Amino acid sequence: MSKPKDSVRRGLVMVFTGDGKGKTTAALGLGLRAWGQGMRVLVLQFLKSPSWPAGEREAVRRLEGFEIRPLGLGFVRGRGEDELRPHREAARQALTVAREAVAGGEWDLVVLDEIFVALSLGLLAEEDLHAILDARSPSLHLALTGRGAPETVVTRADLVTEMREVKHHYTHGIKAQKGIEY
Repeated sequence: MSKPKDSVRRGLVMVFTGDGKGKTTAALGLGLRAWGQGMRVLVLQFLKSPSWPAGEREAVRRLEGFEIRPLGLGFVRGRGEDELRPHREAARQALTVAREAVAGGEWDLVVLDEIFVALSLGLLAEEDLHAILDARSPSLHLALTGRGAPETVVTRADLVTEMREVKHHYTHGIKAQKGIEY
């Protein structure tokens, strides 16, 4: 089989959503594939905290040109204003980093991990995400993950994959497993 010829790259907007497991995993796999083709990859984690022991961060520390930045505060426990305020501020700061990343030209693929969950929790507004889509360089690939992708984003995307839960070990009392969930 011959190698595909290089062509002018058209940046794609890719959405990984749904109630099933595998959205972040798919985006990370996409990032690894892109990195293997010499692309520079940035993953911005909107909810994950730097203190959470995520295996993917350990792995990419060894890959020059592939970076993961956890910008969240971790699990959102409550829905009251006092509980949401610090998460909202962290999400706003992550949004600023995301805007710079999509407009800056340093990266070939940017992943906004759990951006849709940040939207559904009210940490960000849908207009904020559309502003990022509008600011994106035409050659930048952008992957968005999380449950509950808004229809307006699905309409704008070039690729949408919905993960559907058929069976999950949590329902059988099996807790998060190192190397599988984190």
